[in-house]
Amino acid sequence: MTLQESTYKTDALIAEDIDAYLEAHQHKTMLRFITCGSVDDGKSTLIGRLLYDSKMIFEDQLAALESDSKRSGTQGEEIDFALLVDGLAAEREQGITIDVAYRFFATEKRKFIVADTPGHEQYTRNMVTGASTADLAVILIDARKGVLVQTRRHSYLVQLLGIRHVVLAVNKMDLVGYDQATFDRIVAEYRDFAESIGITEFTAIPISGFKGDNITTSSENTPWYDGPALLPLLESVEVEQSRELASPFRMQVQWVNRPNLDFRGFAGMIASGQVRPGDAVRVLPSGKTSSIARIVSLEGDRDLAVAGESVTLTLNDEIDCSRGQVIVAAQSPLEVADQFESTLVWMDEHALLPGRAYWLKIGTQTVSATVAEPKYEVNVNTLEHLACKTLDLNAIGVANITTDREIPFAPYEENRDLGGFILIDKITNHTVAAGMIHFALRRAQNIHWQATDIGREHHASMKHQKPAVLWLTGLSGSGKSTIANIVEKKLARMNRHTFLLDGDNVRHGLNKDLGFTEADRVENIRRVGEVAKLMTDAGLIVITAFISPFRSEREMVRGMMQPGEFVEVFVDTPLEVAETRDVKGLYAKARAGQLKNFTGIDSPYEHPEAPELRIDTTEMSPEEAADLIIARLIP
Repeated sequence: MTLQESTYKTDALIAEDIDAYLEAHQHKTMLRFITCGSVDDGKSTLIGRLLYDSKMIFEDQLAALESDSKRSGTQGEEIDFALLVDGLAAEREQGITIDVAYRFFATEKRKFIVADTPGHEQYTRNMVTGASTADLAVILIDARKGVLVQTRRHSYLVQLLGIRHVVLAVNKMDLVGYDQATFDRIVAEYRDFAESIGITEFTAIPISGFKGDNITTSSENTPWYDGPALLPLLESVEVEQSRELASPFRMQVQWVNRPNLDFRGFAGMIASGQVRPGDAVRVLPSGKTSSIARIVSLEGDRDLAVAGESVTLTLNDEIDCSRGQVIVAAQSPLEVADQFESTLVWMDEHALLPGRAYWLKIGTQTVSATVAEPKYEVNVNTLEHLACKTLDLNAIGVANITTDREIPFAPYEENRDLGGFILIDKITNHTVAAGMIHFALRRAQNIHWQATDIGREHHASMKHQKPAVLWLTGLSGSGKSTIANIVEKKLARMNRHTFLLDGDNVRHGLNKDLGFTEADRVENIRRVGEVAKLMTDAGLIVITAFISPFRSEREMVRGMMQPGEFVEVFVDTPLEVAETRDVKGLYAKARAGQLKNFTGIDSPYEHPEAPELRIDTTEMSPEEAADLIIARLIP
């Protein structure tokens, strides 16, 4: 054999070995898990040790780690494994985890994605983010401190988010002399709490992330412990895909694939079950039925697709189906409703405002939703249900949610993808809450829209006018009520059918139970918006005069109306000018601290960004302003 032939043969063998390795690696199961617990329980150190012991650190990374450990580590001259995970400068300075850090590593038996989640209460929202996709949770406890508040909080969230595999890692056993009594006491205390929140099974392991005890192999320092080490347990725990496979077929449509006139497919990831060509399916919420024509993937057409796989389905019938809708087995449809009871984990520094409209994103669908006043908040230490009117940062509560249209769903405990959602603030676009649907409210099925023979078009034609809402907004004393009154008188002389809703007047009746807190202001405008909508259905021109300080609620009312019917009129008067017109003495009381939550003083006013009309009352009289509004309404 020549040298060249030998080289070719060697290269071929190497290529075969690489292909075989890649093939084996591709078909390894994947386990997603999180580390959680209280501050400084050693979560980052544990992950760093796992990466180190599984040979997932390159030589240059190890050299950098050794250098960083000497400069900013907390373990003296020894390697500080936490620095492998704590990437933010602020994390290294404070020695705590702030953001969620994801790391990939693999062993001979399995692939892993681990999320190192923060222990500090301030960053509980980041822990929820990391736990939302996890199959297993490693809850760490410092052996010197025992079960703490954050241990309970994170355990409650783990149970709430449906993580079924729990490992209790009692860390820093080296600092308590590997004492079995200490370990047994902590496990017993944790078991009492875990059972009270519904965690019936967990595996407790005594470890030292820093020293490596019971991480990859059993430690000689704990001869009294006969259970598995952490890594072998992670390699052997069963990933619960069987439950999803045994469930009925569901797939949320992510994208309508239309590359040409001859192909129309619906792409998405299968949330549960399996599907074959010929299977009868139903599209929700419309309820239209068809059957599967083809299952298309990157590898070509397939005879079977199962939960967790992303595919494109084509149907045998041309039926309406778009992003956000759900394709399900025809004989096992999902529930469809627009009102739910849900658990909320509030993740924003600005408290929940009941009645405010938020975006609700569930799977691939986004709808507008309002949250009712919470039924209760959960005290994670005592599990007591506390009365509350709102939810603050990191609070966990139960509340009813109403969406602007019906959506298909499954209870969260049955399917995370179809029962879990987030709430998004419409103005800031911040994610403000994570939620889990319990069930649809009975009234969602029992209350239906009653069709009537006389509609809004008939009401409007009888009055020979187009319905509209003239929404005057501005500071107290800006002149809203004065202008609104003149507008109505002028329209009356034109034989127009109108009704004036004034901010002070509605608080004598419809809204007399509301105060002036931020939440009450939101509810005040929501009710007025509903009344204004009914009046436009009756064919009226509705004139309103409300401070309505928040953009979100003004946009909510706009969304209730037909396109073009909502006319926002910003009565723009500077604060100092409004104060000089203080005929009611309200500004003086607010300045003296006798009137709380007064707009412009200790409560904000959010100026309209694109109103249909802007009235500068320093440059025009109320009469001129009224004429300008009427000219906009009736050209």
